[in-house]
Amino acid sequence: MEKIRCVLHGSFQKHFAEIQRVRRIFEAAGIEVLAPAASEIARFENGFAVLESDMAVDQRLIELRYLHNLNKLGADGFSYFVNPEGYIGKSVSYELGIAQISNTRCFFMEKPKDHPVYIHKNSVWHPKLLAEYIAEYRKLPDPEIHPDEAVIHALWEELIVPGSVVTVGGIIEYAGTAKKEKEILLVKTHKWGGRYSIIGGKVRRSERLAEALVREVREEAGLRGSVGDHIVTFDQIKHSGYYLKEVSHIFVDNIVQVSNKKVVLNEEAEEFIWMPACTALRDLDIEPNARHTIQLYADMGAVG
Repeated sequence: MEKIRCVLHGSFQKHFAEIQRVRRIFEAAGIEVLAPAASEIARFENGFAVLESDMAVDQRLIELRYLHNLNKLGADGFSYFVNPEGYIGKSVSYELGIAQISNTRCFFMEKPKDHPVYIHKNSVWHPKLLAEYIAEYRKLPDPEIHPDEAVIHALWEELIVPGSVVTVGGIIEYAGTAKKEKEILLVKTHKWGGRYSIIGGKVRRSERLAEALVREVREEAGLRGSVGDHIVTFDQIKHSGYYLKEVSHIFVDNIVQVSNKKVVLNEEAEEFIWMPACTALRDLDIEPNARHTIQLYADMGAVG
């Protein structure tokens, strides 16, 4: 796995020493800190702190270069806001806005008090605890939504999503079965109104399609698999249910082969079932997109 990267944000005038302390904590945990540079403050100019490493550079260029580090974070990168007592400040508010609108995962030392930012339930982490979590699990903590903030979350997603969303889906095929017709995994999911569907989800920034599908299978079903044949790619624009308003949703579905059937569901699904594709098409209430993909899979001659 590639090294997890982060960008640190905070008031250099008020909290520079604390920012550097967080840098040391993260680097000791194997997290690569892209910015700020490991440098000292040379002077203050027009209300901004100028680092020794930036002395010969236009302040506007410094800020833009700083923010361009967000593009280097990769799928598992994040921004961390060093905000003791909840203080964000004006310039860091600007950085926060850029980070969020670019779909960068944001974490905070304390809950912001001077900025009406929407943050996930588990976005506030002490730097040492966050570093320990990442060092142990080699991933970022999963987002959580406050039960009473579903409307706010929906509005926020509508605001930050791009013009199109790429989603991967997998017909998870148990390769070890001795039966003539292979079994596939279906899950009953809340987001499809209690109907059955296949495992899948959105592709993250800087993530390849196959990588995204392997990750989704691991996160949603607790299974490790290998991506096989492509089944179908299609796109839809709808204004209800799973779909985001005015956004083109591109679905890319592949076969994923697994060697065991020990499923561990996450919070997105209610229950699961293994059965042959033709039986599932006949007997189960399957949401339309998954039914379309399963039918194409069956038509491919998915027989052992």
